[in-house]
Amino acid sequence: MDPMIWVIDDDASIRFVFDKALDVSSITHRLFEDGEQALEALKTQTPDVIVSDIRMPGIDGLSLIQKVHAVDDTIPFIIITAHSDLTAAIDSYEHGTFEYLPKPFDIEQAVSLIRRAAVHRFNLLKKKTQPAGENSIPASEEAEIIGKSPAMQEVFKFIGRVSKTNVPVLIHGETGTGRELVAAAMHNHSERKDHAFVSLNMSSMPQDMIEAEMFGPGVEPCALAKAQHGTLFINEICDMPMEAQTRLLQVLQSSQYLPIGSSKPVPCDVRIVAATSQPLEQLVEQGKFISDLYYRLNVIHINMPPLRDRNNDIPMLAKHFLNQSAAENHQEPKKLTSEVLVFLCRQPWPGNVRQLKNLCKYLTIMVTGRDIQLSDLPAEFLNSSRTQNTAAAASIAGNVKEPTSWQEQLRNWVDGRLRAGEEDILSEAGPEFERVLLEAALEFTGNHKQESAKLLGWGRNTLTRKIKELNLNVR
Repeated sequence: MDPMIWVIDDDASIRFVFDKALDVSSITHRLFEDGEQALEALKTQTPDVIVSDIRMPGIDGLSLIQKVHAVDDTIPFIIITAHSDLTAAIDSYEHGTFEYLPKPFDIEQAVSLIRRAAVHRFNLLKKKTQPAGENSIPASEEAEIIGKSPAMQEVFKFIGRVSKTNVPVLIHGETGTGRELVAAAMHNHSERKDHAFVSLNMSSMPQDMIEAEMFGPGVEPCALAKAQHGTLFINEICDMPMEAQTRLLQVLQSSQYLPIGSSKPVPCDVRIVAATSQPLEQLVEQGKFISDLYYRLNVIHINMPPLRDRNNDIPMLAKHFLNQSAAENHQEPKKLTSEVLVFLCRQPWPGNVRQLKNLCKYLTIMVTGRDIQLSDLPAEFLNSSRTQNTAAAASIAGNVKEPTSWQEQLRNWVDGRLRAGEEDILSEAGPEFERVLLEAALEFTGNHKQESAKLLGWGRNTLTRKIKELNLNVR
């Protein structure tokens, strides 16, 4: 098998990287600057795999998939995107994407993925079958899932792959990691989205009310009746009583349930999504969870990463929550300084995303200025920080001096800018660095240009040019 690979990207550097990598791997390929060129070439040649950027001038990646698949829907697409969010991930899968790569990506992994996609098409053609098409269903309001870390990219891929299925899903993860948001996102991007999404939390309900709440009867319809043709999310299923576990097992086995006090089964068309913060395997071994129910639920499972394992998502999460809190309180959004961002990214976050959201609400209400400083953080938050941050907390209290190393301060500034998602920071840092050097040297020499240039290691002409570029007021 000698596959033909097409790479479509308006970024010349991306095309260059793929060109060299595919050459080294002896993989035949063609490069295109935009989708229009590729569509023209499609009239005379059929590629085995297409690697395409999602956002390009002219036709975008998702529209390109539709046009190419109208000609040959066996061609797998690998979508490259720098806009790695939930919508992009799910939209790309709904349009027929084989896989997607969030920038920056590892080129060796990309080449390996290309080989796998080529084998996939080869097997499709060999079997003379078409890939199972997925209905393109517009998503309802998007759940509040934010992140571009590798761990969250896996979560987005998971949602994109399982949303159109009806199999049970088991979500593992600590409280506050967004397990219910993932369940809601799967529902909102499924064929059940026009029906109810019902959520029950086993840990917050009285044990003697759980069965009646789930299976009825009662004055109001039970949870299964409310979720008919929709999705029932059972949070902390590890706390579900054994009697309720037995009834839920019947639902999964027979798609019907027996209301309490009734002898007549009721048909039940509900997708079950469950979440747990405890390992169900151990509960099964301890006899606290029915093994058959565990295996019925654990058809597909996903692990939700704690916030401490995706701390590079903290800046965008904090910005989102600050904007949200500001809108709720009719205020201008607050902004975290670089020092605060660095500090927050080094915390353990036992309460995960929920803890960060609550902190942002507090800061929105309690901080009077626009810029949030380290000293604005609540004392209990600082006191519960990691041991390695004790020096920073003590610095705020005035017990120790702040770092005196300018290299350390510069590193913290850069770290904060990077975590805030900013780019091209050298264009800001470079001129400011030169400005500080110039102002300090000129002040030291009493604005003597020749002497200042000598101290800085510059020529007189260079110093004069820098003064003009930086618009310094020097006589």
